[in-house]
Amino acid sequence: MKQVYIYKKFERFWHWSQAALILFLALTGFEIHGSFSLLGFEKAVLFHRIASYLLLALIAFSIFWHFTTGEWKQYIPTISKLKEQIQYYTVGIFKNAPHPTIKSARKKLNPLQAMTYLGFKLLMAPVMILTGLLYLYYKTFDVNDIIVVSDIPLEWIAWAHTLGAWLLMAFIIVHVYMTTTGHTVTTNIKAMITGWELLEEDEQKDSETNEVDEIKKEIS
Repeated sequence: MKQVYIYKKFERFWHWSQAALILFLALTGFEIHGSFSLLGFEKAVLFHRIASYLLLALIAFSIFWHFTTGEWKQYIPTISKLKEQIQYYTVGIFKNAPHPTIKSARKKLNPLQAMTYLGFKLLMAPVMILTGLLYLYYKTFDVNDIIVVSDIPLEWIAWAHTLGAWLLMAFIIVHVYMTTTGHTVTTNIKAMITGWELLEEDEQKDSETNEVDEIKKEIS
C-alpha cells in the first residue's frame, strides 16, 4: 500500500462545508415545513436564509476553483467501464471482486460517480437553488408583476423545493453508503479529511502509466 495525495485543501474544505450547509438547510427547511419543532419557526426561517446565502457563496467559489484548477474535468462523463462499474457495485463488491477502475489524483471518480455527481451539479443543485430563490423572493416578483414567475402558484414552488430536498437527502444517504466501499469502511472518509489515501502499489503504478498515456494523447 502507498499513501497518495488525492484531495487538495480547498477541495476538502468545500466538500465538508457544503455537506454541513446542506444538512443544516435540510434541518431548518423541514422545520419550516412543519415536520418538527426545534429552533422555532422564526429562527428556522432566519437561519435557513443565512445558510442559503452561504451555500450560494460557496458554490460560486467552488465553480471558480474547479475551472481555474482544471478539476472540472473530473466530472466529464464517460461510458468506458460504466457497465463494469455498475456490475461491481451490484454484485462484484459482495464477492470481493477487484475494482474495475483505477483511482488517482488525475482520475478521482469512477464513470458512475462522475455521471452521478455531474447530474447533481447540473440538475439537482440548480433546481434546489432556483426553487429556493423563487420561494424566497416570491412576494417581490409578485409585486413587480414579473412575467412567468408571478403566474406560478407559490404552492407549486414549495412542492418542487420540498421534493428536491427529499431527493437531495436520498442522494446524501447513498453518497455516505458509497464512502464505505473503499479498502476499509473508513478509508474514503479519512482521505477526505487528510487528503491522503492508501492505494495498492499495483494500482498506483497502473494509474501513473495511464496518466502518462493520457498526457501523451493530449500533447499529440
